Amino acid sequence: MKTVRSREPAPPAGAEFTPEEIRKDFPILGGIVYLDNASTGFSPEPVVEALVEFEHRYRSNVGRRVHRLAQMATQRYEHAHEKVARFIGGEAGVTVFTKNATEAINMVAQGLSWKPGDRVATTVLEHHSNLLPWRALAKQGVALDMIGIDADYALDLAALEGALAGGGVRLVTVTHASNVLGVTTPVAEIARLCREHGAMLLVDGAQSLPHMPVDVAQIDCDFLCFSGHKLFGPTGTGVLWMREAILEPTDLGGGMVESVTAEGFVTAEGYRRYEAGTQNIGGGIALGVAVDYLSAIGMERIRRHEEHLTARLIRGLSALDGVGVYAGRRPDARIGIVSFTVDGTHPQEVARVLDEDADIQVRSGLHCCRPLMEHLGLLEGGTVRASVAAYTTEEEIDLLVAAVDDIGRGC
Repeated sequence: MKTVRSREPAPPAGAEFTPEEIRKDFPILGGIVYLDNASTGFSPEPVVEALVEFEHRYRSNVGRRVHRLAQMATQRYEHAHEKVARFIGGEAGVTVFTKNATEAINMVAQGLSWKPGDRVATTVLEHHSNLLPWRALAKQGVALDMIGIDADYALDLAALEGALAGGGVRLVTVTHASNVLGVTTPVAEIARLCREHGAMLLVDGAQSLPHMPVDVAQIDCDFLCFSGHKLFGPTGTGVLWMREAILEPTDLGGGMVESVTAEGFVTAEGYRRYEAGTQNIGGGIALGVAVDYLSAIGMERIRRHEEHLTARLIRGLSALDGVGVYAGRRPDARIGIVSFTVDGTHPQEVARVLDEDADIQVRSGLHCCRPLMEHLGLLEGGTVRASVAAYTTEEEIDLLVAAVDDIGRGC
């Protein structure tokens, strides 16, 4: 049976990464400059091959089956959970496969038992996926505190500590990196504050996982949620990691039970308890291949490469007349996401011209962050957002800057 090819052994940790090492694995990049990675990244050939191999060679359901296809699918699906857990330093917890970060966050919101008077603390930086599930708890009497940011878009830690000190906060839920501004939050420091005040911590890692090393043991969080489609993995894949399996399952049915009688049922242990029904088995296996691929490159090498690109992008855009740049000033506290506006041109029009005239794909609009856009005074049209990935080159950054300059000058 065919085996999906693996990458070459990872270079020494200190070796600088160049995107030419991997661009051949992304044929979709031919002829375009893709800078919408904060929305969806691309999958390299080994990930695509893993999906095809599942469909062609051993497509089967997983679980208590004895035939060879089922045994192979089960082994690889279980192994994929182990790979993802290892990638985030989460071997000691429970790693559940979901369809995306949104589903993972909702599983936490719905799986904890709430009582009137409980409070949840979140931030103005959040994507709607880490805001709406908590807003919906108001019907159960749960209050939501929203923590603000300073002039450099950094989280107001003093305000968060004040909210925690006020009592009643059961959970703090915070993005690890903003999908609009690229700024990162000090999640380890936030975890320390949570421990001091008896609160749990959920980290939305949808934007951070593809761009930097993330270790749940070092962060000391209770939950980590992220999506596979931003992480070189397939769409329809995601992860909920839990320090302990304290959530009630939100879905009941086949696959998540150990036994069923006429009087009741006993749930399975581990991740199976939270994966009722037939899952995206091929996608989960391919997600395991994706984290192997990233590990072979080295997440610290990717972080340094993207830090260089981000500085180049901010510097280039900031030098243009009539261009407003929204990005944090600290290179060590941001990822490769930069929002900007062009005076006199609607963000949607900027994105359209970049695509049609320069073959550059970016994002425009409110980016599912209306409270943040209101805070920034940008509700009317939002921003243009450029976001890099490991395969992004310096030349692509320079092409974007030149194209934005042309738009600003009316060329």
